[in-house]
Formats: sequence, structure tokens, C-alpha cells
Amino acid sequence: MANMKAICLPDITNPTPRTPVIGVFAPCDPRIDEKSRERGRNIIGIIADALSCQLKLPDKTFVPVVYSPVLIDSEKQADIVAQQFRQAGVNILVCVPDTWAFPQLTTISLIQQFSKETPLNITCGNSGPKPGVVYAHATNGAISQYGRLVTLNVGNWEDTGIKPKISPSTLKALVDWCYAAITATALRGRRVMIFGHDSMGMETAMMHILATRNIFGIEITRLDMKLLVDMLQKGAFDKKELKELRGWINRHIGKRLELKNDADSRRLDQSLAMYLINRDLMKELNAVGGGFMSQLEWGSDKRGLPLPVADIMESLFNSSFDHNGPKAPLPYATEADVQGLLTMLPFTYLSGGNPPLFMDFRKVWEPWEIKALAKKNKLKLPSRADYVLKGLVDGNNSGSAALDWAAKPQANIDMVMKNIIMPLADEGYFPGGGNSVTFVTPAGIKGIAGRMAYSSLTNKFSLIWDEATTTSVPKKLEKAMCNLTNWNWPHTFVVPKYATMAEYKQYAPANHFHMTWDLPIARLQHWMDLTGVFSITPWASRPAFVESVDRPKPLVYLLNGGEDLYKSMI
Repeated sequence: MANMKAICLPDITNPTPRTPVIGVFAPCDPRIDEKSRERGRNIIGIIADALSCQLKLPDKTFVPVVYSPVLIDSEKQADIVAQQFRQAGVNILVCVPDTWAFPQLTTISLIQQFSKETPLNITCGNSGPKPGVVYAHATNGAISQYGRLVTLNVGNWEDTGIKPKISPSTLKALVDWCYAAITATALRGRRVMIFGHDSMGMETAMMHILATRNIFGIEITRLDMKLLVDMLQKGAFDKKELKELRGWINRHIGKRLELKNDADSRRLDQSLAMYLINRDLMKELNAVGGGFMSQLEWGSDKRGLPLPVADIMESLFNSSFDHNGPKAPLPYATEADVQGLLTMLPFTYLSGGNPPLFMDFRKVWEPWEIKALAKKNKLKLPSRADYVLKGLVDGNNSGSAALDWAAKPQANIDMVMKNIIMPLADEGYFPGGGNSVTFVTPAGIKGIAGRMAYSSLTNKFSLIWDEATTTSVPKKLEKAMCNLTNWNWPHTFVVPKYATMAEYKQYAPANHFHMTWDLPIARLQHWMDLTGVFSITPWASRPAFVESVDRPKPLVYLLNGGEDLYKSMI
């Protein structure tokens, strides 16, 4: 003992954030025959392999999936698997039982060696010979009774055979849950970088620092906008790269880039330099998102020296590309709207890296208003068009809309950029000048539109959301609608699936809302389960449960008075 010395750890030059790692395992009964045990081991590997090629982070890197071939018969095997998983960095657990076993001796003995924050899923095949589904229900019930969240996925795989086929629906349900677990785990311990405070005193955008830390595990690095002014004045950016970025803008936008004089050109360069400075600062901080206050002090208050708008910078961050080619979208909130950022961040991770759309909840067009405007413009509308039947929301804001939304998903960079216009910013709003970004989103893009909100009474976050689809109207009507608000900002015409326009405009929790395409509902619901976020869908026409769309509610909710009550208690 006297010779024992502490271990000095080696230095790390470039620290990397913790990576989500999924560990797949299975319990078993020691009395079960060897052939059934071999089948159980095969199922572990089959499911692990299926997951390993489907789960991606926003930068398109695959999430590591590991598995243990050790069947957990009792506490000893639970200790072995737990140690294997700890050494592999596992922080997400997937249990795939195919046989009956003893819950406390197996899965419970394993999970108690991990933190309560560790997401846990039980996926079984409902097969009859050695009833793994019986074990799944017993274990789900036991864990739920002591108050821990566990997700049960009773799926289907072949009752017999040494290598049974797993049904696509079983794997899909598990993949959706895994994305939720990855999102909750990947964002815990990360940080976002916010310049300024709540823009224009809009309290629906405030940084709820303690709640954000406690609930999501996200840290908020708060910087004063003076730092950005100083770095602009010092030229604290790569001058060569600024020329490359400006050349890229010139090539793609051409005559659609409005510049009246040399002063406008200098202001554009300042806007582009802001992107490079912010990008480098966030890289230094390993930040997963950001936001910029802008109004009023930066670009609108004439008592100071107004500076150029941040629209191009904000759009580039949210986009899946920039002048260097494809990149991961980095959710970025205009007006330092942190609650907007907390909406876009999980949307981006849950979708595997699809670009977020930041919008004003600007003008709600009820069907009668659209018909009246069409009549005024002497237009005949198709009677069955979605916007004629339901109406639409004109989502448009001066900044932060990902450029990708100027075209359909999967469009290449050239196709996207040909639809972009960069006019000079509205001098009334932004006397500091600079260029806005504008486009009209094409019809037919499906996703989820929603908005995070906070309540001081519950100290909880809620997400008000609905499925939604983008729509388009005749060009003459489109021009009239855009000119009624701000023609020189991005416009996305959104039609919610279940909400009526009367409901939609009444229940907006803030002036901003956000949309991400190809985001499965179940993934979002699982993420809200894992983070304790209230799920708010006050639409009269939406069923309480939509089979094959919604995830089944966890048993722990039913045992504790309902979803909202359970989330309140935790």
C-alpha cells in the first residue's frame, strides 16, 4: 500500500464530446436448451447489425452499436455485460429477450449499474416457444413500478429457426426510439453559444439557464455582442476564406444579389465575416448550436452605430452546406431565441441531420381570407386545394431559414441556390444595412412544425406541435401574400394536418415556430418521454393515439396518473 501512487493521465490535445453508444443484450434462463440459447445470441447480433447501419448523427457519422454475446442468466453475467458495456462507453441500453428469464437477476441487475438517465428499451418478438414476451412484460412492469422510464416494443420475429427474421415494423419502431435516445444522450453535456440577451425584450425567447441545464443537460455559453464587434474590427478571420465565401455567393446569386454601391459591398463582406468568426468560435467551444440577438442594439438602434444584418450568417449555419460544400446543419436562432434553438436542436438530431426552418408565425390565412384576396386579384382557385380547404400560415422571418428550404429535399446545392435572392435589408427595420435572404419554399414538403415553451409554474418545457406540409398558391396570389408582409424575407406556406387555423393561431406559444422535414412522430414522442417535455396537441380532430404513427405510451405513465402527472413528478 505504501508504494501505491496516483495515476497521471496523458494530456488531450483535441477533446471530443461524448458519443452516444448503444449496447444490445439479452437475458436468458440457465435451464433453457443450448439451441434456444444460440438462437438468443443470434438475435442479439442480428438486431445490433440492423441498428448499426441505420443510425446517424447530424454530421452523418454512424452511431456506434455494440453487443454482448453473453446471455444474462443471473447477477454474475449481468456484471460481466455491465463491465463490457462500461469499457465500450455504452450509454443507451437495448434489451432483446427471446426467452423467459428472471427480471431482477438479469436486466434489473444490469441497469442498476448505469445512471437513471440511461435510456432503456425492451424489444421482443412475441414468439411463443420460450416466451420472451412474458419476460418483457414482467420486466417492463417491475421497472415501471419503481418509477423508472422504460420503453416496451412488442414486435414480431419468427417463432422458430436459429436465425429468425425480424419484421421491418419491429426494427422501425426500435430505430425511432434509438434516434430519441441518441438525441437525448448526444445533447447532454453539450453547449450552445448565444450572443446577446433576449432580443427586444421578447421573454418567449429567454435563456432559462438552470432549467435548460437540469432538463436537457445543455450549457449556454453567453457572449456579449461587443466581442463580435471587436473581432470584426480586428479582422479576426481568415481573409482568404472571406474572399472564397464572397466569390461563392457572387457565383451562385449573380444578379439576384442587390448591391447599389461600394458601401453595400463592404457591408456584405462584414456579414460574411460574421459567419466565419461565429463558426470558428463555436468550433472552439464544441458548440452544437447558437444564436445572435441582433435587434435592437446591433443593427437597429440609431443611438449607436448600426451594423449589418446577420441573415446570411444565420441561414448558412442552419443549412446543410456552405462555400466549403456539404456540412452538418448547426441549428442557429435569430434574435437569440433560445427556446427556438431548443426546438430546432432535437428536431435536427431526431431527423438524422435534416435542416431546420426558423419562421415568424407571421400571417394566418383562413380559407375565407384567401378566397377574398383571390377575388380581389381576379383569380379562380382550385376548390380542393389544401389551402382552400384549411387555410395556411405564412411563415417568414428576416433570418435563420436554412437555404435548403428553397428547394425540395435532396436537391443539390446548385438547384437550391438558383432559387435564392439576396436583396438589401429593409432600412426601416435595419438601418445598419446588409443583405437579406429570400425565397419561397416549394409545396409538398412534409414534416413536423412546432415550438418549445417554458413555464415557471411547473419549471418544465412543453412542445406544441403538429404534422404539417408546405403548400403553394398561384404566382399572382403568392406575390400579393408576400407583399402583404415582407417580400424580401423567406416565405414558407405551412398547412397543419390536424389544427384548424382558428386553433393554430390561438395556441401559438411565441411569435416564432420551426419545422423539420422527414421527422417521424414516434421519434419526437420518445424524445419527449426521455426528457420530460410535455407534449401539447390541443387539436380537436387529432386522435389520442394513431396506430403505426404514435408510439404507445410507456407503462410508467399509466401507473402514475397519466403522462403529464408523471413528467411533473420527475
